[in-house]
Amino acid sequence: MRPTLTKVRTSAACTTAVAIICTGCTPALPHPSAPAGASTVSVSPTEYPLPARSLPSPACATARAPSAALTGVRTAMVPMQGSPFGVAATPDGPWAFVAVPDGVAVLRGSGSLAPAVVRTIQVAGQPAGLTITPDGRYLLAAAGSGAVAISVARAERGTAGAVLGTLSAPGRGALDDSAIEVAVSPDGRFAFVTLEYADRAVVFNFGEALGTGFSGSYYVGSVPLGQAAVGMAISPDGRWLYATSEVRQPQRRSAVPPAADQPGTLTVIDLRRAETDPASSVVATVDAGCQPVRVIASADGSEVSEVWVTARASDDLLCFSAARLVSDPARALVAITRVGEAPVGLGAVRGGSLIVVADSNRFGANGAMPDLDVVNVAAALSGGRAVIGHILSGSFPREMALLQGGTLLVSDYTSDQLEAIDVATIPGG
Repeated sequence: MRPTLTKVRTSAACTTAVAIICTGCTPALPHPSAPAGASTVSVSPTEYPLPARSLPSPACATARAPSAALTGVRTAMVPMQGSPFGVAATPDGPWAFVAVPDGVAVLRGSGSLAPAVVRTIQVAGQPAGLTITPDGRYLLAAAGSGAVAISVARAERGTAGAVLGTLSAPGRGALDDSAIEVAVSPDGRFAFVTLEYADRAVVFNFGEALGTGFSGSYYVGSVPLGQAAVGMAISPDGRWLYATSEVRQPQRRSAVPPAADQPGTLTVIDLRRAETDPASSVVATVDAGCQPVRVIASADGSEVSEVWVTARASDDLLCFSAARLVSDPARALVAITRVGEAPVGLGAVRGGSLIVVADSNRFGANGAMPDLDVVNVAAALSGGRAVIGHILSGSFPREMALLQGGTLLVSDYTSDQLEAIDVATIPGG
């Protein structure tokens, strides 16, 4: 298991003020719209209007939101060879991929709810987060100081040469070997990888690597982030890259290590600028609760509307106004929903009307159990009771992907299994 910061057990230590670092807070130049298959969902702006209010960033907390088990939800478990981490699904087919120790498992959906493991592609290193390029042709697995590139078609067929090559950042020490999440630009030309212990996201020219057979160096540069940089998501319109850091202050940039209960951050990055000048691409950074670890974005049509973040040590799901993150960062946090213990992964389902949150309980809090909370988006935005209930899970549910046909896949990291959930049987959407 990848080590990380210990969950804070005091609720008074974190500041509740929203701190802002804003560099050039102006919109970027237009970027090509994200094509089908991007990890976002479209919702109606009239159905889920964002509230006018703004909220302070929540402090560290131990109080969880109790909820009833949703017993009518149809689920199935798929045994995995080792602890599964990242999950990705093809945008137009029945295939899914799961990061396991030393490789990537290839699964195919069938008539049953649970997809079947058909083979495992061996890769060097310990793969973590996964993503598929918007055109569905390539799979990228975060590993080492960058990512491993895999041909989706060859992985599906089981033919030789599925692993195409590796993207690696120049070495600056052992902390760089900590790739955890990966994202790809809407046009498929650039790859972005968070290096958890190097406090940065690195950028690669993936298109050039494909064109030259991975025969050279394709490192562009790095985006400075806070300590324990983890989650990433690209906005539906392709203009912004969002990244989370568990603690604002980078550990290696201060003579005194930061306290673990400092607020974490959400950083807004100008994606197009990051492709050519990553070091100056940060647009804004806002506090995002205690130890934020994952982020997703949803859209009204082609325009990004909401940015959702799991704050692991606040036991909260946060909603930010995407527009305000750029125009008025101090007022960007518009909704906070208390969920279960140590939330990590999250995914939007049912047309964006529901968000499923993985309550990992990865630190074994007394009286807590891992599960999957189901959050009603409209209720969360209106400030009402938003948690509909929870779905039973294995130990340490971590990452999610939606398989074609409406099956949500969740990696249960310490149960060595993949959970398949029939989204149509989840109530409340």
